[in-house]
Amino acid sequence: MENTAQDPFARPDPEQARRGRAHEALFRITERHATGQDRDRWTNMRMPMSPHAAIQRVNDLAAGSALPDEGAPSVDQDDLTAALTLVPWARAEFDQLESGLLTMGKGRGMTWQELAFGLGLGTAQAARQRHERLTRRTEEE
Repeated sequence: MENTAQDPFARPDPEQARRGRAHEALFRITERHATGQDRDRWTNMRMPMSPHAAIQRVNDLAAGSALPDEGAPSVDQDDLTAALTLVPWARAEFDQLESGLLTMGKGRGMTWQELAFGLGLGTAQAARQRHERLTRRTEEE
């Protein structure tokens, strides 16, 4: 008989724990802080904000550059933790977008030097290497 009980003294894997709470983090921020169309989509269809929009909203509220809706709670430590939880998810989405843009640029005849210019990189080699890194990262996820 195989023992499937988890070792009570083993340290939890932080990345696995973060992934496990990512959807809850998105729901928390949407429920507490969504505004405008994001609030309407949540209220009418239970569709949460995008990870990027949720992070941006918490950041803006915490920094004081946005005002909360009337009656909405202020940003607390759990909201900041939720936003931080979403950063790798949002980063992965941007990596996929960037990789796709580079691939489409190449497919439409742009040179690596032209792509490097768009990215603010100095050389064609830097753009190629960036594309390779992004491709590897997005394939791993």
